[in-house]
Amino acid sequence: MAAVSYDNVATLKNFSDRARIGFPLLADPDIRIIESFGIVNTGVPKDNPYYGFAYAGYYLIGPDGVVRSKFFGEENNQRYTSASILVREFGTQAEGSRRAIETDHLKVQSSASNEAMRPGQVATLVLDIELKPKMHVYSPDVGGGYIGVAWRIDAPEGTQVFAPDFPEAKEMHLEAVDETLPVYENSLRIVRDLRVLGGLNLPKALQGEDQLVVEGTFRYQACDDFKCHYPVTVPLRWSFKLLPHDRTRVPEAMRRKESGNDR
Repeated sequence: MAAVSYDNVATLKNFSDRARIGFPLLADPDIRIIESFGIVNTGVPKDNPYYGFAYAGYYLIGPDGVVRSKFFGEENNQRYTSASILVREFGTQAEGSRRAIETDHLKVQSSASNEAMRPGQVATLVLDIELKPKMHVYSPDVGGGYIGVAWRIDAPEGTQVFAPDFPEAKEMHLEAVDETLPVYENSLRIVRDLRVLGGLNLPKALQGEDQLVVEGTFRYQACDDFKCHYPVTVPLRWSFKLLPHDRTRVPEAMRRKESGNDR
């Protein structure tokens, strides 16, 4: 992992030492790398001393140098966390806010990519579901009067919750009713993103708070080889520590001549 910035080497070293960064920070004061990726922040005029800083985002680059995927928000203060990307791209275990609930038909393990969040950051909420033997549930788009799985989130004020990403369902033929329906068996993972709004500061609704609590439900109807069981609603809950951004500036001798986004 490495990060690229239009700051010079001295500025990046100061920041890296202070924040104990454990990966390389690459200085690109001539913005050759930033321009080559087409991510110069065009909201800053070219005659401004702060022209050249990049839109914030991530690229995943393979060993062959080819970009495999990228993560950029619709707004520049929408920042994905590295833990979120690891969960989404590589299926790593989410360690934040882990809770498990077991019903007669399945076990739901809820978790989050991050234990703490800052203004503008995007974390990933995860549901890891293990169905009991011979049980299946229906995909969200099943139709035909069947009850598909549904994940509802009560988004607290000052946050944004994105739509869930469901895995591809399996087509199952039900001989008793002579229908083929999309179902999930054995296990499935559902993910969705949560964003704390704000730029340098938390939104007004979250100011003064040190914890963010997010609640919701997972609803499903399980069926086995003989019958469909009554629908079940499972309560869900996540909690995050709210942290401020690092606002410490570099020593005055390293600062740019005009006020701006210095570290």
